[in-house]
Amino acid sequence: MKLRVSIAALCGAAISALAVPAYADESKDGDRLTAWEASRAPQDDSGMIATGVARARDRLDSATSTSSLLEGDITRIAPTSLSELFRNIPGVRSEAGVGTTNGSYTIRGLPLVSSGAKYLQLQEDGLPVLEFGDFLALTADTFTRADLNVDQIESIRGGSASTFASNAPGGVINLISKTGEVEGGSIMASAGLNYEGYRSDFDYGGHLSDTVRFHVGGFYREGNGPRHIGYTADRGGQIKFNVTKDFTGGYIRFYGKVLDDRNAMYLGTPISVTGTNSDPHYHDLTGFSANSDSLLSRYIADSPVMDENNRLTQFNVHDGLHALSKAFGLETKFSIGEWSISERMRYADQSADASFLFPIAIGPIITAPALAGAPGGSLVYASGPLKGQNITNPTTINGNGIAVLTNPIHIKFRSANNFTNDLRVGRVWNFGGGDLTTTAGLYTSRQEFHSDQAVADALQDVRGDGGSALFDVVKADGKSVTQGGFLDFAGPVGSHVSRDVDYTVIAPYGSVNFHRGKLALGASVRVDTGKVEGTIRANGPTDMQTIDINGDGIISDAERTFAFVPFSRDMPVNYRYHYVSYSFSTNYRWSESLSSFARYSRGARAGAERLLFSPAISRVDGSLLNKKAGYDPVKQAEVGLKYRNNGVFFNLTGFWAKVRETNTQLQPDANGFTTQQLVSRGYRAYGGEIEGGIRRGHFNLTGNATVTNAKITAAENPALVGNKPRHQAALIYQIMPQYDTERFTIGADVIGTTSSYTQDINELKMPAYTTVGAFVQIRPIERVELSFNVNNLFDVKALTDVSAASMPANGVTLAQTLYGRTISTALRFYF
Repeated sequence: MKLRVSIAALCGAAISALAVPAYADESKDGDRLTAWEASRAPQDDSGMIATGVARARDRLDSATSTSSLLEGDITRIAPTSLSELFRNIPGVRSEAGVGTTNGSYTIRGLPLVSSGAKYLQLQEDGLPVLEFGDFLALTADTFTRADLNVDQIESIRGGSASTFASNAPGGVINLISKTGEVEGGSIMASAGLNYEGYRSDFDYGGHLSDTVRFHVGGFYREGNGPRHIGYTADRGGQIKFNVTKDFTGGYIRFYGKVLDDRNAMYLGTPISVTGTNSDPHYHDLTGFSANSDSLLSRYIADSPVMDENNRLTQFNVHDGLHALSKAFGLETKFSIGEWSISERMRYADQSADASFLFPIAIGPIITAPALAGAPGGSLVYASGPLKGQNITNPTTINGNGIAVLTNPIHIKFRSANNFTNDLRVGRVWNFGGGDLTTTAGLYTSRQEFHSDQAVADALQDVRGDGGSALFDVVKADGKSVTQGGFLDFAGPVGSHVSRDVDYTVIAPYGSVNFHRGKLALGASVRVDTGKVEGTIRANGPTDMQTIDINGDGIISDAERTFAFVPFSRDMPVNYRYHYVSYSFSTNYRWSESLSSFARYSRGARAGAERLLFSPAISRVDGSLLNKKAGYDPVKQAEVGLKYRNNGVFFNLTGFWAKVRETNTQLQPDANGFTTQQLVSRGYRAYGGEIEGGIRRGHFNLTGNATVTNAKITAAENPALVGNKPRHQAALIYQIMPQYDTERFTIGADVIGTTSSYTQDINELKMPAYTTVGAFVQIRPIERVELSFNVNNLFDVKALTDVSAASMPANGVTLAQTLYGRTISTALRFYF
């Protein structure tokens, strides 16, 4: 099934909507807020919560841990990606700095074994963007952008997320769109002041009549991005619209989205490390900033490989990740007698093309000939302004003498289409002197994952400002081992793969909640049944052919290594899984301003794409050889206290979680090369989470902190048992003070973490860090706002990933850092 929606059609619909007066009867609309008035109204996120619960209700009456980021918060933070923005959500660990997309997220000590978001689901308007948020190089944020269409971002952590969403046992983050409640809109132009990035946003909404309202908005951007790479990497945008018809007892809404956006993927940064495992010191290499540079380069572009049809092609690394999404959905709520019915449905036609560099090893460039099997050989530049020139000073080249073995990778995601539907029926009964709320629902989804992947091996030097270049290794007899800087066109064995797999989920669910006086008791259950069908294939060690890529009649060693995937190598995938989730809760409202709650739940997450090509699946009939690998159960308990009164609120929660997980993980091997390994482990985490705020006059202070004690309780390597999971800090925190007046707003966003281990063997550490963002908004006249934002004000070296497991003998490793200091400005006009 294909959904054919064109940008032109949606733009036409938007223009038609804009051509209609926002309201027909001004006298009736006098009480409606304008967009400008709404932007200046006091923001309060302590009211109702609708995400991950059976029915929307007051936060103090809900036995859940919830938070919201409102539009004003998002504007002040001015994030360059969702992963930057989600660092502000309590309990969420977000590993940012990799670009607009492909962030990695987890929550409350649940393990982040691989990339993406396994236990935390990303939603738009109550439905998942992808059924599974940890597809390799295709995470849910690939097709999701935060722009002026977003009214607020709701999050729910643990609790009822286990039973009111499939594959989301840890929690849900839901981007909720504006729907035309306020009149008018705004346009905003923004630009980087110390980096090249330009963006235009707009949104507009209002009432077409007393019962029909609409909203439309979008953005377009272009630039090099926050890192210096020497070419335009970010280009594209999106447009979204919705139309709502209100009627007695409910509404019906139609909405759509077209996304066509391209961004760079920053994966792996060379960095120097000295000191000891327990007290390491990370430093920039000469001529290369880990905070602002990248191995992406204007001089590294085309990469020859075999395509999915085993024909010679080439991809351009400069294309980055190009995401395309055309989505259309329906949402309605109405009543039939005493019964309330809600329906959410969306079909999304989604695809992407990912071209990027993934560094797998680093060391002195002088060792490159031996690595290439040509000890005593020489080095010659293969790209860049010095192409063809010998490297005569390998120990001091670029002032650092370092080289990287990198994988140029191309993944064509032919289809990530999905269809989701959530039908829910509920009723409130008078029972036992209280209210008994019953809810029953059926969730269904179909997620396609059709992709082709090709990998090569290349050698590049380390130079900042987008100046890295490839180099060749030449034997003593003058014969080249490499070709144009490529060591081979095969990559690791089994890395040329095709996946054509479809995932179907059917999940009936139900809940009961009894509320009498101050006490509320709840229970819910969900039964997930999944079907996984398709075929996969991968190259073997001898599946290579020779191609004279440059047509010179001389065959280099590299030209003998073009990997291909035989069509006869198809392996079936055909298995089913089934699991039951449940949750029990109690909430007691001590007073109008104080409540407490407790909850115990069991949920799970399906293994999905990470099981493909693993020993868990039979290569003969595609069945699950290890039935337990089909899904990973998560047990959780939490107790909490909530307070809200007179401009003060705080939420205090204690939590406990136990997880069994089967996954793949990138780990360094004995030689320091990054390799992918299958892991099967158990984890346990407990801790506390606090969120609070106070508003007094013009001053407002909000903040949160999460303390976590986590450990590995079972592992394929017994030596890991008892260790802390990699990257898991004992404390993460966020504080945002701000001072808001009619003419200006000034504030800061402080986010920090304590130290953690780079890998599960618990040797080398990543240091603690605190980043500070600063913002100022100036309103010289009504309906005009000028803002300045600085992220990472003090240019802190904030490491989120390090490939080395222990102190490297050569003193260099590969890391992932948050962006360095970025400064931007924006001018916004309301109308």
